[in-house]
Amino acid sequence: MRNYAGVEGSWNSYEKAQILLQSIPYDGTSTWGKGADKGFEAFMDATDNMELYDIETQSEVYRRGVHILDSITESASPEALFKAVYDSTKFLLNTDKFLSYFGGEHSISIGVIKAFYEKYSNLTVLQLDAHADLRPSYHGSPYNHACALYDASRNCNLVQVGIRSMDIEEKQYIQSGNCFFAHEMYGHNRWMQESIERMTEDVYLTIDLDAFDPSILAATGTPEPGGLSWYDTLNYLRQVFKSKNVVGFDIVELAPEVGQKASSFLAAKLYYKLLSYKFEDGQ
Repeated sequence: MRNYAGVEGSWNSYEKAQILLQSIPYDGTSTWGKGADKGFEAFMDATDNMELYDIETQSEVYRRGVHILDSITESASPEALFKAVYDSTKFLLNTDKFLSYFGGEHSISIGVIKAFYEKYSNLTVLQLDAHADLRPSYHGSPYNHACALYDASRNCNLVQVGIRSMDIEEKQYIQSGNCFFAHEMYGHNRWMQESIERMTEDVYLTIDLDAFDPSILAATGTPEPGGLSWYDTLNYLRQVFKSKNVVGFDIVELAPEVGQKASSFLAAKLYYKLLSYKFEDGQ
């Protein structure tokens, strides 16, 4: 069993850990760049080589304990993967742990989010992404990566940030006032507070790594120009964690490239930052 960040210690045991990390290395519906099924291993390799003192929050959140669960490896069909993820998440939500997920492609989030909005009756899903992912069905399945947020848009409050690519069909499913397009965000930070004001108290966070600009993260299935920067994103996420109750999160769409470790390291650092923000100030 591999330990998070290569750190030995009893706090990583299932019983003692406050945080669970579930990997879902599924890449069954991606339609261009493949490799998201290899994302978790690249993420873990980067995490093993990351400093564990977070300067910004002056904390070492790994001491909270991060237990790595067995991967969900169902791959018979998108429908079968959805059911496996949904059933697992329903079970894990009965624990007192903080749940975090790592893909895989974005379709892995559909089952996770459904289980969360069934538990939290007034849930906001905050999506950081280059793509709207609001197709009702794609390539014959509603569980395609292009449909990752459609079900959420119909069943809970969906706030979308950084969107810069979509099909015209998807416009009808955008919740009014809740989509912050990348070109409208450029050159100011008003979108940060405006988007936070659109959220309810309980927030589930889903981050497609193609939300970031390809200049800092190129190893993803569909890298779109004009994405988010590192420090603006961290500034925003810290505000979200401080003002809302983030109940869980996932990070998806890391498709590692041979000889290019920067993207994997960004994903590892981002995951650690999210935990540092969640447990800042002794929460």
